[in-house]
Amino acid sequence: MPNWHRIAKGLRTCQNKEGRKAISEIEVRTSELLFLYMSWRIVFIEESEHLNLYLDNIKVKRGDDEIVLPLSDIHTLIVDNYKTNISVNLINKCSEYNINLLLCGIDHMPQSILLPFVGHHQSALMLKKQIEWSTELKENLHREIIKHKINNQANLLIYLNKDKSVIERIKLFESEVFPGDVTNREGLSAKMYFRELYGVTFKRFTEDIVNAGLNYGYSILRSQITKSLLAKGLNTSLGIFHIGATNNFNLSDDFIEPFRPLIDNWVYHHLLNEKNFTRDHRIALIKITTSSLYFDKKKQTLFNVMNLYVDNILNFVENGDTQCIQQPILIYDSV
Repeated sequence: MPNWHRIAKGLRTCQNKEGRKAISEIEVRTSELLFLYMSWRIVFIEESEHLNLYLDNIKVKRGDDEIVLPLSDIHTLIVDNYKTNISVNLINKCSEYNINLLLCGIDHMPQSILLPFVGHHQSALMLKKQIEWSTELKENLHREIIKHKINNQANLLIYLNKDKSVIERIKLFESEVFPGDVTNREGLSAKMYFRELYGVTFKRFTEDIVNAGLNYGYSILRSQITKSLLAKGLNTSLGIFHIGATNNFNLSDDFIEPFRPLIDNWVYHHLLNEKNFTRDHRIALIKITTSSLYFDKKKQTLFNVMNLYVDNILNFVENGDTQCIQQPILIYDSV
């Protein structure tokens, strides 16, 4: 049997030598254990009987097979097996390391995000400030986020050589977004955008493979931005324009808006002619969340950009200058 301890140690050494740039993808298979280690520290577990803490490492076990990986090298852990046993010690240690831990249900869709009770040393102060955000501030912030989203939607349609009249109309919607988007330019843009991407009969939230792909990809994005928001001491249930009373991630849903076209593009290229949403599709969508983007005229990982985008918004909250909020420029050549 391969020495999984040595493999895990080798991965960590490789990352350190390359300035902690993870290798693009390493897939480890045995007859009993299936485990995926992907770029920039996302771990996907599909088949495992036990996940335990071993010192400051995660030990993945099934039968006589096991692999050990250092928790310090993990950004996101996705467990897509509802029969897996996870130790309380491991859950607590993941929280201590601020690891983004997702648990999937029997339908393979993310069902739970395990979050640390305190994500920031001044969480109470940050919560007080967040509650005091004025209506005017939130409406101006709403406008900027929606403009970024619509612009990225238009840029995707340009990239895909879609109907120029539709693109022009969507760009016009972008220029017409008012504070709070009182004229619903986001909704009008989304309707034209999705029909141009997926056909005139497409409807969001129906039960089909396109919506399954969108829902899965958006869920992964939501978990990533949630990690960034908690690290800044923000409360994710207090949204800006998402205000669902039963949604614990209203703010996360606000902030991921400009990033959604990354998922839309992959779904367009890979699911339109498929009948079933498979394991390979899920893994590929997870990979998309390790993409690079342009932000502040630099090519950076999605994780870095999300952190910087949140920082930009917090700077805007402090000084009211919308120029603080730079737009994430999405890159589509990796699908």
